[in-house]
Amino acid sequence: MGIVKPSLWFASGAKEAAEFYASLIPGCTITSVVSGPAGVPGVEEGQAFLVDIDIDGVPLQLMNAGPEFTLDEAFSLVLECDDQAQIDKYWDALTADGGKPGQCGWLTDRFGVSWQVVPKQLGEIFGDYSTEGSKRAMAAMFTMTKLDLAALEAAAAG
Repeated sequence: MGIVKPSLWFASGAKEAAEFYASLIPGCTITSVVSGPAGVPGVEEGQAFLVDIDIDGVPLQLMNAGPEFTLDEAFSLVLECDDQAQIDKYWDALTADGGKPGQCGWLTDRFGVSWQVVPKQLGEIFGDYSTEGSKRAMAAMFTMTKLDLAALEAAAAG
């Protein structure tokens, strides 16, 4: 069997999105660009049709295929950050130029892809979600758009 990889449907802009992600995220590379053949609905012949990227070992396919379907928050990419500086960097870059902040560390970038920009320590902060500290941290998170690592840790500590 080959590999399993998610495929994201774009009305257009898949190659631009791939180039943006590759320029922003270390370990992200474009591995293949296939031009659209003649006769494919929603695809201009000769333009980028399928764009494969690898994000730190995770394959992902971006497909330009017209406006029949749209991306939404039901599928998101989780970007775990080492510290607040990384959270700020990726949040700012992914919400720039038409991206939209969401709640609890979620955002939608200018291409329509949903991301969760979270600290890698989130699992430690929440544990099994049963302690008073994790409940306080969860309540604090519900008030945030971009996550504030220090505030989450402070809430968990009480």
